[in-house]
Amino acid sequence: SKKNTLFPTYCLFFLCLQDPSVTQHSSNTGYATLDLYNPFDNNTTAPPPPYEATSPAAPPAQTPPSSTTPTEPRNYGSSGTQSAVNATTADLLRKQEELERKAKELERRERELNAHALGSGATRQNNWPPLPSFCPVGPCFYQDINVEISQSFQRTVTTMYYYWMFTACTLLFNLISCLAMFCADPINGVGFGLAILWFLLFTPCSFVCWYRPVYKAFRSDSSFNFFAFFFVFFAQLVFYVIMTIGIPGWGFSQAGWIVSLAALGKSKAVGVIMMINAALFTAQAALGVVLLKRVHSMYRQTEASFEKAQAEFATGVLSNQAVRQAATNATVSAAQGAFTAPR
Repeated sequence: SKKNTLFPTYCLFFLCLQDPSVTQHSSNTGYATLDLYNPFDNNTTAPPPPYEATSPAAPPAQTPPSSTTPTEPRNYGSSGTQSAVNATTADLLRKQEELERKAKELERRERELNAHALGSGATRQNNWPPLPSFCPVGPCFYQDINVEISQSFQRTVTTMYYYWMFTACTLLFNLISCLAMFCADPINGVGFGLAILWFLLFTPCSFVCWYRPVYKAFRSDSSFNFFAFFFVFFAQLVFYVIMTIGIPGWGFSQAGWIVSLAALGKSKAVGVIMMINAALFTAQAALGVVLLKRVHSMYRQTEASFEKAQAEFATGVLSNQAVRQAATNATVSAAQGAFTAPR
């Protein structure tokens, strides 16, 4: 009985599958209009709407590849903006350098004010030459270029100090070269003795007689020290020129070019050493001329003059305790001699 009941249902389902509208719907996936048709609706008597196949959507048009090669990233900022940025950066760098320079100047002034405020006896102790603590002889001078010399003159004074050190090294090498010449030819013992004298005498005297005057001249704008430097330094340049030439037979011309060329005939090694010594004296003379011109140009920019030098000399002589004591003793002696003289 159950089979008899299901058989009409199978037949009805088979007939529905053979309907053309159903077969067209199953064979086309683009169907869209029969979704609104309900065959079991009793209110509608109109036939199902005809099938309308939707046209597939057109693919988007592809743009042809560009034939241009990739370029560097463009700078979308204007040239005016870039120049303004560069100008601002340069201005900031200039201001930073100016602030650093002012900071150094303020630090130097602060050190100088502290040194003067605490007194000269307690703080301005002699510090040159820098001798060890166990040495029985202490420093003789006080020297601090960063504190005592103005910033505009510090470079010149430092150069003069290095030039003095170069002078000492040249005199020491002159001693060594004359010793080599003496070993090669014992007749030149006078030159070796003079080399020892020049090294022991000129090294301290050059520091005291022309470096300290130029140091004090730039420290206190002293006209007298300027003139003392010019006189002594010019005399030293004349001596170096004579040493550079090296005229044979002169007692102090033991390391010049003429003497060096003559030494090549006796010993090539000694001749080479003597030529190096002559080159050092040549450099000494050339650098001395350049430094003398530089100091003279700075002297002309200051308020120094010969009249001020005379006034400073007179004031210094009168304010010197030793000079005043000697003058007082001379006056007292003269007065006593006048009263005790027989009449």
